[in-house]
Amino acid sequence: MKMAYFVTGTDTDIGKTWATAALLHRFRREGYSVAGMKPVAAGCERRGGKLQNQDALLLMQNASVGAEYDLVNPYAFEQPVSPHLACGGADVEPAIISAAFGALQQRAQVVLVEGAGGWYSPLSLTLDNAGLARILGLPVLVVVGIRLGCLNHARLTLQAVAESGLPCAGWVAVQIVEHMPYFAENVAYLQAELPAQFLGMLPYSEAGDFEFLSSGLRLPTWQNIDLHQEN
Repeated sequence: MKMAYFVTGTDTDIGKTWATAALLHRFRREGYSVAGMKPVAAGCERRGGKLQNQDALLLMQNASVGAEYDLVNPYAFEQPVSPHLACGGADVEPAIISAAFGALQQRAQVVLVEGAGGWYSPLSLTLDNAGLARILGLPVLVVVGIRLGCLNHARLTLQAVAESGLPCAGWVAVQIVEHMPYFAENVAYLQAELPAQFLGMLPYSEAGDFEFLSSGLRLPTWQNIDLHQEN
């Protein structure tokens, strides 16, 4: 069975890449072959004369199948700013991303596609995360960084996902503030209010032990049936 999900977040720097890597490990523990994808990334560094992104490399390290860097991250921009500025006016072609995604699906049973920033964050002058998720036709996983303001951001993000016509297959809480007051109470509120499956929580961590972090997660039980989800 082929499965794929689009991973978005309530903001930038809220643990989206770590949550994606942990979910890759969770799927692997259930015996699935997995691959991660970061279609558009800014703040890339030159390695061997080629721009590469740390988040994309992290997803590659935690995948179970091999893939060329350009499949994992087709669009890599150098400046650490919003991709629609970092791209310098260059087009981000959905067809190129779709082709790379299709190639990854040929190699892995599960592909997790991580967006850049939040749901409506722009990827170019003409494309945002919401638009890319619709083009790929994927159910959405939402990563919620638990901090002051996250209750509003989480509810708005799930509302926006629903308005896009795509289903939300689940959400993950990430403890991004080590000693946040009322952390458990905030997570409990979101569990009661968000109309999607709670997949678990990533505790605050200084090191990326994704096998350990995956132990606090469950897999989404919802599966979308479309051209990308073939039996």
